[in-house]
Amino acid sequence: MKKILRIVGILLAVVILVAASAILYIKTALPDVGDAPEISIEKTPARIERGKYLANHVTVCMDCHSSRDWNLYSAPLLEGNFGGGGEVFGRELGFPGVFHARNITPYGIGQWTDGEVFRAITTGVSRDGSPLFEVMPYHGYGQLDQEDIYSIVAYVRSLEAVKHDIPAPEKDFPVNILINTMPSKANLQPKPAESDVLATGKYMTRASGCVECHSMREKGKIVAGTEFGGGMEFVFPSGIVRSANITPDKTTGIGLWTEDAFVKKFKMYADSGYVPHKVGPTEMNTTMPWMMYAGMKEQDLRAIFTYLRSLSPISHTVVKFQPK
Repeated sequence: MKKILRIVGILLAVVILVAASAILYIKTALPDVGDAPEISIEKTPARIERGKYLANHVTVCMDCHSSRDWNLYSAPLLEGNFGGGGEVFGRELGFPGVFHARNITPYGIGQWTDGEVFRAITTGVSRDGSPLFEVMPYHGYGQLDQEDIYSIVAYVRSLEAVKHDIPAPEKDFPVNILINTMPSKANLQPKPAESDVLATGKYMTRASGCVECHSMREKGKIVAGTEFGGGMEFVFPSGIVRSANITPDKTTGIGLWTEDAFVKKFKMYADSGYVPHKVGPTEMNTTMPWMMYAGMKEQDLRAIFTYLRSLSPISHTVVKFQPK
């Protein structure tokens, strides 16, 4: 009996030693994406204009890194905190902790080099080498065209400073350890020729982060096999809102939509006569920033539709609103 207990004790000690070594390695050696590149991005008018388009209507950086008015439908941006950060991604949305969008104006990242900003966007590593949680889809951004990322950095550098301090993230166990494994080296890809509509659609879909919300999530991570099939839950005071199935399934997705109907769905929010309505305490709201995506070029929207129609259909009926 003593011999068995001794063996069990040795095995337990080995397990503890291996686990401790693994944790030590993760905490000290990771993330390992390399140093920030030593670059100085020229802030040309063309780059700033392209970056403005991307950050406001495609990657919608300004949606998360500003403040939204959740009293109105689709939560348009509030004035006075453009780029100042603060939007919360917390446990009620299924995230393993509480994560606040960073201040990306000169007040927040004015001391960062262009290379450090570039690395954060494309790999998920902050200025001090610490990892960023995947609520920012940096794995997708890390597959965009280098010039597009340069344009976003150039545009962000042109923002007015907003004095707004952001709380440090609260990371639940074991994510407080595993977060170090999330960043990865960028795999930048050239932007396809506009004549290749399907490839352009794939590129723009990745840049727009559609998969990030239109998939099921568990503990903040996308559930494999549910991509674009909808169902991510967003908790509102009035109830639970779920993202739509945007695969080409004819019964539960957008398989019966026309290209024109898809474009019209977005562009209706860009109409000069559109005013977001106030959402009552029992009514459905949405996290979808319609008024920002509405500014996307029609050509890009049509390309996205072409790509979405190329996906394998997922039969997944989504109850879009479950009132309390």
